[in-house]
Amino acid sequence: MRSFLLLLFLAMFVPGSAVWTQEPAKKEDAPAKKETPGKDKEGAVKTRHTVALPGGKQLDYEAIAGLMTLKDDDGKPRADISFTYYRLLGDSASKRPITFTFNGGPGSSSVWLHMGAFGPKKVAMNDAGEPLPPPYKLVENEFTLLDLTDLVFIDPVGTGYSRPATGQTTKAFTGVTEDISSVGDFIYQFTNKYERWSSAKFLAGESYGTTRASGLSGYLQDTHGMNLNGIMLISAILNFQTARFDEGNDLPYILFLPTYTATAWYHKKLNPELQKDLEKTLAEVEKFAENEYTLALMKGAKLSEEDRQKIAQKLGDYTGLSKSFLIRANLRVDQPRFCKELLRSDRLNVGRYDSRLKGIDKDAAGERPDYDPSYASVQGTYTAMFNDYMRNQLNYKSELKYEILTGKVQPWEYGPARNRYLNVAPTLRAAMTANKNLKLFVASGHYDLATPYFATNYTLDHLGLEPEVRKNIRVSYYEAGHMMYAHKASHEKLRKDIEQFYKDALTK
Repeated sequence: MRSFLLLLFLAMFVPGSAVWTQEPAKKEDAPAKKETPGKDKEGAVKTRHTVALPGGKQLDYEAIAGLMTLKDDDGKPRADISFTYYRLLGDSASKRPITFTFNGGPGSSSVWLHMGAFGPKKVAMNDAGEPLPPPYKLVENEFTLLDLTDLVFIDPVGTGYSRPATGQTTKAFTGVTEDISSVGDFIYQFTNKYERWSSAKFLAGESYGTTRASGLSGYLQDTHGMNLNGIMLISAILNFQTARFDEGNDLPYILFLPTYTATAWYHKKLNPELQKDLEKTLAEVEKFAENEYTLALMKGAKLSEEDRQKIAQKLGDYTGLSKSFLIRANLRVDQPRFCKELLRSDRLNVGRYDSRLKGIDKDAAGERPDYDPSYASVQGTYTAMFNDYMRNQLNYKSELKYEILTGKVQPWEYGPARNRYLNVAPTLRAAMTANKNLKLFVASGHYDLATPYFATNYTLDHLGLEPEVRKNIRVSYYEAGHMMYAHKASHEKLRKDIEQFYKDALTK
């Protein structure tokens, strides 16, 4: 997200929402019978819980929260990795799928997908995805994936409670290849420790987490012989050329345009004809972006004045920005400029992670927004609720600060991609080609100005997959932003889409 990421959920336990106990395993639950609730030797804490879902369905599950020591081949500690593991009780673990989940950044913990999308508890927001007034609260997540799969939420080193081992430095983990190898090795060691080799395996990543997941598809397969059943990419970025507004790189101006249009549509800044039907309008602007607009930008100074005026007029129609502003901007408007310009006359800006949300800057004359209102709407809410949840519900207490979203992992080392754009799409293509049973689910929000949907589509269209492999890709769109699950209707749709994805991926 320029590789920055996202958010933090959690709130106080709501009476009557879930039953939290620390009782011994039930007699019929053989896998849990060997262990009693409490801490393991590495400090992870086990608790038992029940969550009630709509329709009277009840899930009894075990949560393990804390640290696992990542070791090198000689058994020497490399880092302590914080994680939360949810296992549904009743069935043998070997019969259950398991999904390893993380967010992005780089520098983000897993709190967003954990407490906003997939875990058994979520931070309470209003239906539009905006925070409620404090004091905040947690509620049962009616759209949790726990009935479909066991879940492991992973905090990469430098995020959450994860820290390098004594004698190691964070720098040993803060790079593209270093991050993929450390998270991949954690997954391998976790699979050994908790005996999940016979389970169907999935990855779920958001934002830079989709970059990580794509890299892991190759690393796990090649290094650890671990084939995956499926990968879920939430608000994806695999090819960073699609999102870097650099001089000489016109691609982002083209690929962000449909999201500019969706944003202008939402704020009613388009002409009446274009305001009628969002899907029809987006189809029209996508066609313009791929054809006339692309050709105009390619011509540069050779573009005739007549054509420049025509393109500026159409851009104005599709973005809600003035023709004169677009001419002055040389037909190229980057994301921060758009966020500031669209509602300038109203003395407002729009969000980057979710362009439906509006913010107020110190003045209306600036070049860039002072802050992202869509991140501000979740930051404090998720921070408070996650810390409360870990201490008072999962019983894990640490003197360390839980790093929700940190800049301490910067500068990020891009390794082989130094002096060029990082692109992990070839790794994903190779993994899907070698493992033809690997299914891919991609979720994009129409109002996401961090990883816009048209840029994701461009990357998927350039994977170079053969038709029989390409049919393993499923793409869905949502009327929300980067964290589409913060919007209730989109969260419900996301859950239904993912349920179908698991069915497809597990069909023999």
